[in-house]
Amino acid sequence: MRALILALLLAFTALPAAAETAAEIVAKNAAQIEKPSRQTIGPVIDALAASGDAQAAAVLEAWGDKRLGLRKADGAFFIVEKTADGWALTALDGSDAGTAAKGDITELKPNAGVRGLIATALVQFTLSDPDRVKRVAALESIAKDPKAEALAPLVASVAGEDDPGLKAQKERLVGLLTIRFGADAAARVAAIEGFGSDLGLDLRGALNPLVAKTRLAFAGEPPAGVNLAGDLKVGRDLTEAEAYELLVAANLAPARLTVAAAREALVANLKDGAVGGVPLADLGTQAARDRAYTALEAAGVVPPAATDAEVAEAVAQHRFAESYAEPDPAVTAAAEAALKRIGTKVGAMQGADLALDALSLASIYFLAAIGLAITFGVMRVINMAHGEFIMMGAYTGYVVQQWITNYTLSIVVALPLAFAVTFAAGVAMERLVIRHLYKRPLETLLATFGISIALQQLAKNIFGTQARPLTSPAWLDGALVFNDVVSISYIRIAIFVLALLFLMFFLWLMKRTRLGLEVRAVTQNPSMAASMGIDPDRINMLTFGIGSGIAGIAGVAIGLFAKVTSELGSDYIVQSFMTVVVGGVGNIWGTLAGAVLIGTLQKGIEWFNPSNTLAAQTYMILFIILFIQFRPRGIIALKGRAAGD
Repeated sequence: MRALILALLLAFTALPAAAETAAEIVAKNAAQIEKPSRQTIGPVIDALAASGDAQAAAVLEAWGDKRLGLRKADGAFFIVEKTADGWALTALDGSDAGTAAKGDITELKPNAGVRGLIATALVQFTLSDPDRVKRVAALESIAKDPKAEALAPLVASVAGEDDPGLKAQKERLVGLLTIRFGADAAARVAAIEGFGSDLGLDLRGALNPLVAKTRLAFAGEPPAGVNLAGDLKVGRDLTEAEAYELLVAANLAPARLTVAAAREALVANLKDGAVGGVPLADLGTQAARDRAYTALEAAGVVPPAATDAEVAEAVAQHRFAESYAEPDPAVTAAAEAALKRIGTKVGAMQGADLALDALSLASIYFLAAIGLAITFGVMRVINMAHGEFIMMGAYTGYVVQQWITNYTLSIVVALPLAFAVTFAAGVAMERLVIRHLYKRPLETLLATFGISIALQQLAKNIFGTQARPLTSPAWLDGALVFNDVVSISYIRIAIFVLALLFLMFFLWLMKRTRLGLEVRAVTQNPSMAASMGIDPDRINMLTFGIGSGIAGIAGVAIGLFAKVTSELGSDYIVQSFMTVVVGGVGNIWGTLAGAVLIGTLQKGIEWFNPSNTLAAQTYMILFIILFIQFRPRGIIALKGRAAGD
């Protein structure tokens, strides 16, 4: 890119410095400046901008701000400022010119069009202004509204730019403006190729107009200066009606004869039982009516209009094609090659972005399901109130933030507190309900479903039905942006990290601790575990409490980006059960695999049908039903004695 800019700098000559001062230019063009119009004032403004006079920028700025005045006595121009008694005058060379009474000065008030031309001319001054803020504003103005007039002053300002960041922005803008407005085709092609693997939206915005196509019709060879993109075949690429419309638009054929116009013309010219020499009795067919109208047309009685036969003949005698808006073939070839290259990379980046979205959703489902993997996957307890433990965790975070206004500290406090609250709720639920229903899955399902409804209603009574905010810390705002296509929010990254931490915690708990050993023993054979001195009731209570506590922590994390309402858990309970069942009951790696499968599947279906997320969930459930038919034990099935339970 730097080599491109150097080549462009050499290609453009320096702005010519005129001998005339700004004051002399204004005096010479006094009549035009006094009553300017956008169509005639352009050369005057350009002359001021190119004068090389140090005062030219001040004169232009004053003119654009309606601070240029004309003294009635001698027709002299001044930069004026209002005072209590009249006007303070500054000569156009910058010297003090005294004061004037209010009635002695006529304010010049250029219209919006003239002010726009002045603003464009001022760009070359602000691009090299010592104030960095003004230079930034000038670059932003050019980027928002790129114009051909800005290219030369932008190129001239690059060499003197001492800020590396602004210099890079200027070089990029030079490339973009050269692509669109450059006078030399070779420089434009070099500018296109100079962007290399860039995927920027601004680059695509500069390239797309170059390859925009319009349809045209012509006879024989294409018109001079037309850059053809390819021929169009009638019946394949366009209909006969569309082709004839192109002929009419190009003044190559008269307008098509409508039924109403034909009837009106024939009726108006009925004489002696015939129209155009065709007897009235013979006008029962369309061909006869067309002959009659053609005869009237030849006699000059009716305006020219094409019958169906004439339309077909005219279409057959002309060529139809698409042409580029850009007349230079070398530029359009380079632009199409660049857009094709960009399209390939954007497709790959969109795939990567979709994969990131799927991984992010999988981490959310895994975090929501990891507690269920313990209570359902290990203990075989169908806990329909698992979603409500997620909801309780989210509300715990909300309550903490009412007392601790520092969002970072509030999240640090809320995570262990949510675990404690939901752990206690899970233990209470296990002691009061679940312990009496082991080995009775249907009764467990009904009981926990009733508890789920009761917890939802309790949350509504306490917090109301409106969504409550659970605000993330400022350092979780925004997103990690890789390019214009691929990005992921910091909250999603934090949830992904939290999911990994809980995966490691679960593996450590189950494989490296005595509690994990006892849980596995009770899960496989409670009677044998009891004979070895393990209390199955205590282990079941702790296991259920830990699973519920992890659900509470998941609720805090999910509440940072989802609405915190009493129905929060209902949004995740189905996906949590599907994650555990599809992955493989009783296996944490299966839960992880199930989360990845469901997250990827849902995002993939949403990509094909982005406007209907409900349909995406429906298709996903149907797929999972079919999947379970072929692999009922899930992706990673248990082996050995545990598999037979």
